[in-house]
Amino acid sequence: MYNNLMDNDAQAKLKRAAWAEIDLSAVAHNFRALRALAPESRFICCVKADAYGHGAVPVARTLLSAGAEALGVATLEEAAQLRGSGISAPVALLSAAPRANAADILSLGVTPVVTTWEDARLLSEAVQSAAQSAPAEIFLALETGMGRLGFLREEAALRDIERVAALPGITIGAFFSHFATAEEEDQGFALAQIERFDAFCAALAARGVTAPQRTMANSAAILNFPQAHYELVRPGLALYGLYPAERLRAKVELRPAMRIQAAISYLRRVPKGFTVSYGKRFVTERESLIGTLPAGYADGLPRALTGSARALVRGHSVPVVGAICMDQCMVDVTDVPDVREYDIATLVGEQGGERIALEEIARGSGTINYEAACRFGQRLPKVYV
Repeated sequence: MYNNLMDNDAQAKLKRAAWAEIDLSAVAHNFRALRALAPESRFICCVKADAYGHGAVPVARTLLSAGAEALGVATLEEAAQLRGSGISAPVALLSAAPRANAADILSLGVTPVVTTWEDARLLSEAVQSAAQSAPAEIFLALETGMGRLGFLREEAALRDIERVAALPGITIGAFFSHFATAEEEDQGFALAQIERFDAFCAALAARGVTAPQRTMANSAAILNFPQAHYELVRPGLALYGLYPAERLRAKVELRPAMRIQAAISYLRRVPKGFTVSYGKRFVTERESLIGTLPAGYADGLPRALTGSARALVRGHSVPVVGAICMDQCMVDVTDVPDVREYDIATLVGEQGGERIALEEIARGSGTINYEAACRFGQRLPKVYV
């Protein structure tokens, strides 16, 4: 949609000269690449947190068109957004919902992860109150080492699970667990979790509690542990072309789906000794050309990158200078030939053979690529290509 210069039509359409460009063909490519690694498993594709900042509804439609069997969300609001957009595919609620929301779970037709007897009992009562003919499907969470949600493998918990399985109006669609260290080089703990999960499922079967499906594998486990693919896998990060760890790049070829762009909204030549931004942290050492970009830390460019961030302008890497502001930042484009206002700067992504990876932003600000993607997706308008 955009080349080197943001034109008037683009400015009018976006209402702002900064945006996140989302490549839906990359999302579809990444799904197919993961499917090739787990061809016998059904896919619950995670579109929680607005599809990791990429836009839940467009991404969900892309994934379903590519062959995904179900979608994963974290909140009832996220499920309602999908349903409100006309998406009728199966949706799994992967975080515990407040117990008072059992009726909402039923009305939205989502599959909740159940972590306690009380959650299951209230859902059973809601099914009966609604006179719903079909039972409500649940995923039964089993604790294997994540320490977040799930029944423990101890006698009292096993008795509670037996009671859950006997409740009217409920059916256990899958046994569910989650990896804590699937992306790490030391695979010992992850392998131990697989053993615990298998043993837990066997112990339940011995008590007459079974499920037609098991699910444990996130993106890292899809790449690292084929023995944990089971009947269902739950990719998230990798769908967006991001790797859970650098060493996993050799496992599969993914394409980043997000590019962060901003047009130079103001360009000024300034003398040597000119100060830029809050705190006078940057002082020009020569006559310089300083451009202002309408994107800042409220848009996902962390203030912690002050002094180290960069952008790509006309294929040249240029420094972001001065403190990064809430809504704007400044770049030194003195050495960029023929630069002008409304030239497009790339803050994340590729331009002219140069690339700024989301991982570079994450490392520089002391976080992970998951969080960096979500931050960029919060306020910037999205353009889908």
